[in-house]
Amino acid sequence: MKHEFPQPFAQNYERLLKRLKLRGMQPKTIEAYSHGVRRAGAHFDYQIDDLSKDQLTDYFAEILEQLSWSTLKHDLYGLKFYYAHVLGKPWPGAELTKAPKVSRLPDIVTVAQMQRIVDATRALSYRVFFFTLYSMGLRLGEGLQLQVGDIDADRMRVHVRDAKGNRDRLVPLPANTLKVLREFWSVHRNPELLFPSRKKGLYSGPRI
Repeated sequence: MKHEFPQPFAQNYERLLKRLKLRGMQPKTIEAYSHGVRRAGAHFDYQIDDLSKDQLTDYFAEILEQLSWSTLKHDLYGLKFYYAHVLGKPWPGAELTKAPKVSRLPDIVTVAQMQRIVDATRALSYRVFFFTLYSMGLRLGEGLQLQVGDIDADRMRVHVRDAKGNRDRLVPLPANTLKVLREFWSVHRNPELLFPSRKKGLYSGPRI
């Protein structure tokens, strides 16, 4: 999406995007940080290069009434990055915010619940996908990116690429999951992807 901003904000914003990419940020992180800078720009009439601590205090106190702590944190990090790597200035806010510590246990789907989900899913590709995610503890994006070459049947493990923190990791491959993946691959035979797109076309995923 193309944004139009007044100068010099527009020029600095383009620098921000380039430097976020050069720092190896993931697309989601780039969007979160840049969105925070855009939000601050709109609030301060695109004059954000010389903000004071008092201005930032009032700003974050105001947006906290509308946004979550998670979003506020990304906005804060985006502005800090902007000051450090685009403007080359010290961050005027210092340690301005501190999110409350909350310790929650994740919601774990039981084996029985997962079985009901799989049984209720009609499309073969989705059933196999859900089963694969659950059996190996993968995130949604990690499962979507799985390739045929990531499966190490000899060592019974899977190479998960670009996982959280831009790091690769190896996860155990259950024998039953390997069997299911082999049977599913025989349906679509995509030379690269384990879960190809279900849209029509060469090597497309099954629509069953």
